[in-house]
Amino acid sequence: MWKLWEYLLIAVYIAALLALSRWIGQTAFSWMPPQATAEAQKVDELFSFLVSIGAFILLGLLGMMLYSVLFFRAPQNDYSEGHPFRGDVRLEILWTAAPTLLVLWIAFQSFNIYQQLNILGLGQVVHLHLPLESEPAYAESVSDIPKPAAETIDVFVKQWSWSFRYPNNATSQELHLVVNRPTRLNLHAQDVLHSFYVPEFRLQQYVVPGRHIDIVITPIRPGKYHLKDSLFSGTYFALMDADVYVESSQAYNQWLTEMVAGEQIPATNQAVAEYTEPPKTLFKTGWYTVTPAEPPVITTKRKVNNDA
Repeated sequence: MWKLWEYLLIAVYIAALLALSRWIGQTAFSWMPPQATAEAQKVDELFSFLVSIGAFILLGLLGMMLYSVLFFRAPQNDYSEGHPFRGDVRLEILWTAAPTLLVLWIAFQSFNIYQQLNILGLGQVVHLHLPLESEPAYAESVSDIPKPAAETIDVFVKQWSWSFRYPNNATSQELHLVVNRPTRLNLHAQDVLHSFYVPEFRLQQYVVPGRHIDIVITPIRPGKYHLKDSLFSGTYFALMDADVYVESSQAYNQWLTEMVAGEQIPATNQAVAEYTEPPKTLFKTGWYTVTPAEPPVITTKRKVNNDA
């Protein structure tokens, strides 16, 4: 009879543990920045599941340790060794099969999310020994099938600045996206490795020199966000950020119209400004510093009178 009650208590404890772990996994959504893209939802769901599994394992082990301390304590002054437990094939199969299946499932879900992002251009690059001004050719594989997108924006990154070229050939240091519209970003690194990272997008993608890497994102939350380079790229790496605006179609079209009416000027660049400043110390350090690249030429925004 006691054995039945023991099994019943274990079942109740496991059920309570599952419910508590699930609750902890749901609270994990609040630990992250707001979801700003449709792709972010998939990433957060996987993160929530991992937190639930981790909480279940941690609380389960703590519960077993507490149970052992309370009910299986050795008598006072008893220093004898306990009987070793070995040779249970069922336990060996359980603790081998369960983690294996769990890891395979997590790998499958991660790969599925990565496929949904439809990141292209990670294949082999073919260098044709063209002049320095030319871009190396990229050999696409048959599996690189572009995901449908409403428009394409070229993203250029170099030491140390971001610039964005829009379909009307306007160039800006701000990234503007239309809410609920799939947009393809064509990423170009012009010198060294960089990384495109917007925390609210749940997207961190390396930008490799010589490769045109495409990603498709669908913003779902209007607002202002910040793009950062999450890969160290030199002295002024901390200055590499850009504003990202997710807005309505009307606001986006108005901004594009104002950009078309502007003129081309060199962009302001804090890295160049700091590099050209005279040293503020008495002695030169002698540390080698890469000369910042020339600031990109951008289109100034000019106010357009819609009533004209």
